[in-house]
Amino acid sequence: MTFLKNIGFAMKKYSFLLRELVMRDFKVKYKRSILGVFWSLLYPILMMTVLSLVFSKVFRMTVPGVSYLVYLITGLIFFNYYTEASTIGMGSICANFGLINKVYIPKYIFPLSKCLFTAINFILSLIPLYGVILLTGTGVNIYHLLLPYSYICLFVFTLGMTLLLSSTVVFFRDLSYIYGIVTMIWMYFTPIMYDISIISTRYSNFFKLNPLYQYINFAREIILYSRCPSWQDFLFSFLSAFVALIIGATVFRKTQDQFVYYI
Repeated sequence: MTFLKNIGFAMKKYSFLLRELVMRDFKVKYKRSILGVFWSLLYPILMMTVLSLVFSKVFRMTVPGVSYLVYLITGLIFFNYYTEASTIGMGSICANFGLINKVYIPKYIFPLSKCLFTAINFILSLIPLYGVILLTGTGVNIYHLLLPYSYICLFVFTLGMTLLLSSTVVFFRDLSYIYGIVTMIWMYFTPIMYDISIISTRYSNFFKLNPLYQYINFAREIILYSRCPSWQDFLFSFLSAFVALIIGATVFRKTQDQFVYYI
């Protein structure tokens, strides 16, 4: 818990550095890009269009009673945020070792900055999501005010996993290659393109243990079904995010003093 308090303190004390790191990543990503920041709006639309054509037209995927487009893009936005943030955050310690070696900076600033930078893209991607919501007639309801809860839980879970991955990859570099396969498998085990109802009850409970499914389902309950998520949804989302952060922070704290010997 002390380490988590230190993260909060560092965010305040090193807010200028954190802001500069986020801005650096933002400028590097869109450097010499014609579309620039609009790519963050265009990417989910293109991805949604391709996957929608493949799964709704070719594989005849549908979700009873709701718009498949909204169902699909909601899952994609949540999962893509986790994948992008954890992937780029995983190498943040190794990539910034030159700076770490010169001046004292809390090392967890770097994984945190990657999660915050990717959060900007996540927020921008909500614009096409709401565009699709309005165009398909899904509509907006009062429960949309609860959506930030799922966003925060997703961010906390992602930060915890990024702290764990960024500290582990220092010692096991092969993890950066394996992780791409892991996220691909994880995507297919997360009901993004398909409805969990097509899975037999025998296995569906296993799928529901997936934290990313819980965050996505929380949002879908509100966006697609216009109802408040159950108290179990609130509790599981919180616990999965909190546990991930505790594990990630604990591993990071115990290994950070050894980074200099392995980079």
